[in-house]
Amino acid sequence: MSEQHEAAMANTTDGTGAEKKGRFEPKNPVKVDPPKDDPISVEHLEKCTGINEGYPTYVAIKGKVYDVTGNKAYGPEGGYHVFAGHDASRALAKTSLKPEDVTPKWEDLDETEKKTLADWDTFFSKRYNVVGRVVGGSSSS
Repeated sequence: MSEQHEAAMANTTDGTGAEKKGRFEPKNPVKVDPPKDDPISVEHLEKCTGINEGYPTYVAIKGKVYDVTGNKAYGPEGGYHVFAGHDASRALAKTSLKPEDVTPKWEDLDETEKKTLADWDTFFSKRYNVVGRVVGGSSSS
């Protein structure tokens, strides 16, 4: 994971066990639209990799689809391109960039990994628009 993302995940409490206020806030304010609940098929999501002309770049977490178009990290040359066009829940929970971990299966993870996944969901929600929800696949919510 990048230093920026690692820094966002580090130091998660204020010493009392309570989460730090503004923990996942972006450095520069981002206006995100109200989340959409439009159905997005797995087949459509798989085309949203930043490579296919006319398609945006999407990353899903627990079935929730985020539009990461414009962030080069998820583009064809980016370090997080492995997540583009997929529900990357398991990989994010495990902080893994291994293609075999890029899967929507997360229910069997331990509590620490589930917390990490929830943190990633919060991180994304403060930066990217939710454009829909994966349907017709094995994404779990």
